[in-house]
Amino acid sequence: MSGHIVLAPDKFKGSLTAQQAARAMAHGVWRADPRVTTVACPVADGGEGTLDAVLAAGFERIPAYVKGPTGTAVQTAYARMGRRAVIEMADACGLQRLPTATPAPMTATSYGLGSVVAQALDDGCRDIVITIGGSASTDGGAGMLMALGAAVLDRRGKPIGPGGRGLADAVHLNLSELHPAIAGSAFTLAADVDSPLCGPHGAAAVYAPQKGADAQQVAALERGLHRWANLVDRVTHTDCRDAPGAGAAGGVGFAALAVLGARMRPGIELILELIELDRNLMGAKLVLTGEGSLDAQSLRGKAPTGVSRRAHKHGVPTLAIAGVSTLTGTQARAAGFTAVRTLGELEPDPRRCIQHAEELLTRVTDQLIRECGAHRDDFRDRREGASHE
Repeated sequence: MSGHIVLAPDKFKGSLTAQQAARAMAHGVWRADPRVTTVACPVADGGEGTLDAVLAAGFERIPAYVKGPTGTAVQTAYARMGRRAVIEMADACGLQRLPTATPAPMTATSYGLGSVVAQALDDGCRDIVITIGGSASTDGGAGMLMALGAAVLDRRGKPIGPGGRGLADAVHLNLSELHPAIAGSAFTLAADVDSPLCGPHGAAAVYAPQKGADAQQVAALERGLHRWANLVDRVTHTDCRDAPGAGAAGGVGFAALAVLGARMRPGIELILELIELDRNLMGAKLVLTGEGSLDAQSLRGKAPTGVSRRAHKHGVPTLAIAGVSTLTGTQARAAGFTAVRTLGELEPDPRRCIQHAEELLTRVTDQLIRECGAHRDDFRDRREGASHE
């Protein structure tokens, strides 16, 4: 497969999935040069779209029916290969599952995530990978643990209510009925958040406002998380509240670390391993990546930057295509991109750009590949130079 082009885009949010983006890119390459072989390798960073990216890499889709973030039943799935399961929290009970997209900062729960984990364990999976971007809840992972058999009770011995609001009533925690397969399983959390559970950089203060919480609700959630952390510490004798990543997904990171014995991995790093990007990069002459928007945040572990860094190790130049980009030339080079193009260069109207994203992406890819052909020696030099750095 020597000399092929790897197509490794993330989703173009609001217009194209990562798979659709890869297909549009493939069409653009074919238009420019039908002789060129392409390898589609859609990517994700641990949030929405991760499940699809892993399924595209050859995992089997296992359907699951669980409670969404507000208790409404949703149809989701997990990806399975052998005894490994990959579970996307966003698809089970994340922001995208909020009915009518209405935030529920105090009552959204991680229960649905725990239900999918329980099903994977029932199905015999023992290597459980959980991607936790795009969460809707700030319940400290209590909902997830309850779905796995934990009893979180109030003073009357009744289960607490859902979401962060329920944490204010948590008095008793009984882990004796946890799913029996947990003890013999390995749990890995894919997250790009290294914040602690509580405090000014924690789950409530930083992320709850993004889930619709006002100042009073943030304060109430913070109190609930403190109470929850004390309760978990008393039962498990492992104070994980300040561990990096404990604040991820509204505290799911904390519960997974303290009770499931999980380890944290950077989201994009883990996803690229699961989809075997390194294998597809061997012998490649070029990588095309991209997403809906490239900006300064893209430099901090987002999918296209992760792709370019991995490609750099193989000495393969990376071109990026985005809907819009605010990256300066210096920032683009720092991210490892040989060139950056946008759909907005062809269609400046944002609404039309979203509506016609597929055709625009095909056209921009076509133009880029033709440019590469016109400057083939330049690109080869850059690849060879990168491989010796």
